[in-house]
Amino acid sequence: MPSEPVIRVRDLEKRYRVWTHAPPTNLKERVRITAASMRARAHLGERAQYRQEVWALRGVSFDVGRGEVLGVIGPNGAGKSTLLTILSRITEPTAGRAEIRGRVSSLLEVGTGFHPELSGRDNILLNGAILGMSRAETKWKFDEIVEFSGVREFIDIPVKRYSSGMQVRLAFAVAAHLEPEVLLLDEVLAVGDAAFQAKCHARVEEMARGGRTVLFVSHDAASVARLCQDAIVLRQGRIAYTGSAEEAVEHYLLSGREGIADGRHKDPSSPVSIGWAEIRSDDGREAVRIGAPLQIVVELEAREATRLSDLRVEFVINHPTGIRVALSTDFEDRERLAGKTIAGRAALVCALDELPLKPGHYTVGVLLFRHGELIGRVNRAADLTLVSGPFFASGSVPSNYPAPVLVRHSWTLEEPASAEIDARTGAATSATGL
Repeated sequence: MPSEPVIRVRDLEKRYRVWTHAPPTNLKERVRITAASMRARAHLGERAQYRQEVWALRGVSFDVGRGEVLGVIGPNGAGKSTLLTILSRITEPTAGRAEIRGRVSSLLEVGTGFHPELSGRDNILLNGAILGMSRAETKWKFDEIVEFSGVREFIDIPVKRYSSGMQVRLAFAVAAHLEPEVLLLDEVLAVGDAAFQAKCHARVEEMARGGRTVLFVSHDAASVARLCQDAIVLRQGRIAYTGSAEEAVEHYLLSGREGIADGRHKDPSSPVSIGWAEIRSDDGREAVRIGAPLQIVVELEAREATRLSDLRVEFVINHPTGIRVALSTDFEDRERLAGKTIAGRAALVCALDELPLKPGHYTVGVLLFRHGELIGRVNRAADLTLVSGPFFASGSVPSNYPAPVLVRHSWTLEEPASAEIDARTGAATSATGL
């Protein structure tokens, strides 16, 4: 029987009323706007001229269990931050309910919960008190917090003197170490440097293993896919998708690309340009099985006869998170292609024996160089869908395989005696007496 959800959200809605007139700058304008507002209230039909309603959230419902890390992703204005402000009890919902069981710590923006005039030391003690911890409990965690934040030499300086990065480091250290049962994070980790982000990710994973619940809002799709088990996609205040973190990230990124140009770049002075591109599978299917042969085909358009030895073509395969996972270039076949010349339209075919990537949707980009200079680029020349197949002897590869690249491998057991190493000489000794 599943345990009671730690975070329970049902039919949550939030409406903001925005007046459309500009704010008054003098007494005459204030009197005019006040009179117009009174007329609007008296005649509801005229209200739209002076006020409009903006729904930040509409009918949002979800549960988060103990020890789960739930990601929330979506474009700007989707309602992500509004959701966290309601869960943090900063603002009230227009309708619906949001329940959280346990001690909550939230980090919504740089400097959240800090008094700018107090030192870092005093702010740590203040935040501990706000969370209901005794002064002794907070002091017991003090050194661990300061060590994690890396601001020890500035700990007795008012936080208003801190840089935004220093404030985020200390704020996250406080929020993550003062034993919260629920941690709400909103985009703040993007301010820290790469090393600190890695520490934060490790800390969030450690908290989840310890039974803590985390709600993580971020535009960094790779971080959501790495840290979260599940995720929801918000769009225009509604839940557009919910599922595993990787599937949600893929849905968000692919849907965001609809109607967007393919990122085509063309040098107008170059005699050669990129035309179309396509993926051909060995069995003629639209999707390609993992481990099966395939071809990437690109059409080149040459306004004048051009030697292939003057050109170089590269294919780039990108994961939905934006990570480049494969690169193919014509370096290996330059001698065989050196004597070829193209004029008009010609198709260049790159044959791959296999593509050892996990199941999912990918995009293929094309780069075209002439005499070493980039003359053409199409960021999304073709879409590639990989479906599970018998890549490993044990069977098909699941879509939730934890790494993007598949490696063929085998395991054997080596008896300890046959692997003994003489500590003095470093040479392997023979196996005897077994």
